[in-house]
Amino acid sequence: MAEPSSSKPAVPLLKDELDIVIPTIRNLDFLEMWRPFFEPYHLIIVQDGDPNRTIKVPDGFDYELYNRNDINRILGPKASCISFKDSACRCFGYMVSKKKYIYTIDDDCFVAKDPSGKDINALEQHIKNLLCPSTPFFFNTLYDPYRAGADFVRGYPFSLREGAPTAVSHGLWLNIPDYDAPTQLVKPLERNTRYVDAVLTIPKGTLFPMCGMNLAFDRQLIGPAMYFGLMGDGQPIGRYDDMWAGWCVKVVCDHLGLGVKTGLPYIWHSKASNPFVNLKKEYKGIFWQEEIIPFFQSATIPKECTSVQKCYIELSKQVKEKLGAVDPYFTKLADAMVTWIEAWDELNSTTSEEASSKSANGAAAATK
Repeated sequence: MAEPSSSKPAVPLLKDELDIVIPTIRNLDFLEMWRPFFEPYHLIIVQDGDPNRTIKVPDGFDYELYNRNDINRILGPKASCISFKDSACRCFGYMVSKKKYIYTIDDDCFVAKDPSGKDINALEQHIKNLLCPSTPFFFNTLYDPYRAGADFVRGYPFSLREGAPTAVSHGLWLNIPDYDAPTQLVKPLERNTRYVDAVLTIPKGTLFPMCGMNLAFDRQLIGPAMYFGLMGDGQPIGRYDDMWAGWCVKVVCDHLGLGVKTGLPYIWHSKASNPFVNLKKEYKGIFWQEEIIPFFQSATIPKECTSVQKCYIELSKQVKEKLGAVDPYFTKLADAMVTWIEAWDELNSTTSEEASSKSANGAAAATK
């Protein structure tokens, strides 16, 4: 007799503390596959493109939907910081959410299966990642030491075994890889079939390429830094929205003593985007990243920056000063970073800044 499936908990984890944010330009039929896992949660749908188009959402889901007209109405002149005709618009959902946690997923991502053939509840695994500590200050060779069947190895400092609060859970994808346009063109038939049953903490001081299609984070701890930049319509670059957010977030997390995890869970990425269209969006970024990444690798934030907002404003100043010389776009982006924080604080009470500062200070104290 088969064992009962444990993929769907009897009481959904964090049911009233988590929002699912989905950017889209199309009907959300993909939600039918996710119904067993997503239906108990509240969805925030950010409609990109033509605001006069009606987006259909399957019955039974609890959701709110925002289009460009709504964004302009809610943010007024500050709506200029929200990208148009780019999935970067999703970060508006982070701003208007009132929940502690966010999970964001693209509408071409379906439920993956683990090697045993069982459906993967990606949301449940993300929540588990966020609810247990990270180990950014010393690498554990058994990866996540808090997982059942694992522990800290011999030689791991006992003073660091409490770990740090986890701010970000970065999930992966089977099937269509998350490649840049040149790699897509060279490997058009490449598919990711490798399922690695592991979660690890990205070490302090190490950057990573963050993908926004299967991502969860603690909005209270790191939300104000999850800005996906100025991309798409009217901008000289696209497809670097999640990369930009990831670089900023990692620098802020490192400064505040917070952790970032990557690995499980997997989703099934169903659709390859057009590499020629992608190349047009990415080509400046391919050159610019060779200067952007060293900038973030060397970026330091003063110790008096004790909240995410303060850290992010400081980063914006450095972006303007050091990357502004690379291209005027970065001066415009630095200004948008400030506008984003102003809009965030207008829509969210100051308690969010106080909470992030308190949590970060506690994390920093725990690692001393």
